Amino acid sequence: MNLAQLDMAFVGTYFVVLLVLACYFSRREKTSTDYFLAGRGTGWVVIGASLFASNISSEHFVSLAGSGASRGLAIGHFEWQACLVLLALGWVFVPLYLNSGVSTTPEFLEKRYGRASRIYLSSVSIVAYVLTRMSVILFAGSLLLRQMVGWNMATSAVVMACVAGIYSVAGGLKAIVHLDVFQSAVLLAGAALLTMFGLREVGGWHGLQHRVPQEFFHMMKPPSDPDFPWTGILLGAPILSIWYWCTDQYTVQRVLSGRNIDQARSGAVLAGFLKILSVFVLVLPGLVAHALSGDSGLGARAYPVLATCTLLPPGVKGVVVVSLMAALISSLASCFNSSSALFTLDFYRQFRPQVTEKELVLVGRLATTALVILAILWVPFMRYISLQIFAFLQSVQAYVGPPIAAVFVVGILWPGVNAKGAICSLCGGAVAGALRLVLELLHKAGHLRCAPLEQVAKIHFLHFAALLFALSAIVLVGVSLSTGQRPAHLSSGLMSVPAGVLASQHAGAGNNCNHTRHRANIAFSVLLVITVLFLYSRFL
Repeated sequence: MNLAQLDMAFVGTYFVVLLVLACYFSRREKTSTDYFLAGRGTGWVVIGASLFASNISSEHFVSLAGSGASRGLAIGHFEWQACLVLLALGWVFVPLYLNSGVSTTPEFLEKRYGRASRIYLSSVSIVAYVLTRMSVILFAGSLLLRQMVGWNMATSAVVMACVAGIYSVAGGLKAIVHLDVFQSAVLLAGAALLTMFGLREVGGWHGLQHRVPQEFFHMMKPPSDPDFPWTGILLGAPILSIWYWCTDQYTVQRVLSGRNIDQARSGAVLAGFLKILSVFVLVLPGLVAHALSGDSGLGARAYPVLATCTLLPPGVKGVVVVSLMAALISSLASCFNSSSALFTLDFYRQFRPQVTEKELVLVGRLATTALVILAILWVPFMRYISLQIFAFLQSVQAYVGPPIAAVFVVGILWPGVNAKGAICSLCGGAVAGALRLVLELLHKAGHLRCAPLEQVAKIHFLHFAALLFALSAIVLVGVSLSTGQRPAHLSSGLMSVPAGVLASQHAGAGNNCNHTRHRANIAFSVLLVITVLFLYSRFL
């Protein structure tokens, strides 16, 4: 995919516009709330765009298009389920987070259960961001750029890390979320153009249907399916989505910056509508690549194959490359800022209670700078990373999420669970997830000889996610009932779902603008559910 001068002009223009916007939004912040939560003044359009842009990263281009080339639209389950889970974020979790006044999701756990749960979640999140998420983003993005335009992986990774780091350090979350509006537009434009030119190359939608297996257009698979069993999709996938969208600081930080509950909720609804598009601009290109090449084993090469086979005209190639860069830089900046927020607010501020706001902002900038340096230092080791290790890094997150989701969900639904139950559930779930991961690796390497353990290792990861969630919930409830202790502050009703939702409605009672926003949220939430159900009915 040789880039013409017009393509390079688009790439150069992208970096210029990005840096100009970064300079504009990167004003010197005075408080930690300004730096980590954008002053809690973010509007719904910015929140929705940022939720979408930070979610769609380079590994989505690899995994969604690759799965589309080999299995069709089935992986779209995760994208469309996210639309519904985002409604749960907006209607259930947002009122609880904003009413409690927390700055991080671990802080919410401390209010609900105690200090130990906060330390656990912050520690696990920071380690996971640095060792898995940041690594996956850099590796997948650099791999795609090498395959699409022949750029050196190490150089690409360093440039992207530096660009993301510059405006993350300078402007904090305010710069990141506002730039995500621009990044979202670029990302969608490039992905949509590639899909349109690809469909034209294969003769449109009907031509595509005749050139790929018909089963590619059916998303529901039998329980024995090795990749997308409907039982796992129904039971396990929502758990991982709840963990990612509703409890993970990487995502929730955007709604925590909301101007009020209604604005944050509107942002979550907007992100739900944007996630619908992922299937058509990221999964569908995989089917087109399969149709063009006749190869169902493209894997990570699916997106680059489409980009180089569709004879994109000059200029369009540049837009496609820029869309990938936008996805990579946006997600990387979000990873830097969320990790920095957890370190500064959940650790540094707790160990130095008398710290000034100016010092907190300085520590946040230093922590972000350290993360950028870590990302750059990791680059030389990318030559030793294979697609198998890439898949491993992604799978680790699947075993981390269910215990965290269980502690949040059960803790919100039932005030009877307590601090001892929470920490036992989190630690026990982490041990069970780690054991399963070790067994899976041993089984794939052919070193597992115990039949019962082999059966455990063969359980589909979505089924295991459901089992791990159930196990964590049982431990949480069992230990809580056996100890019989409840935090006194729960009597205020702060952590109950009805209280949170009613508080949101009460907040809108004072002016017509909020009443209008609240009614619009209801209407668009219903429309989103209807749209997702309609799409499912078309591709079952």
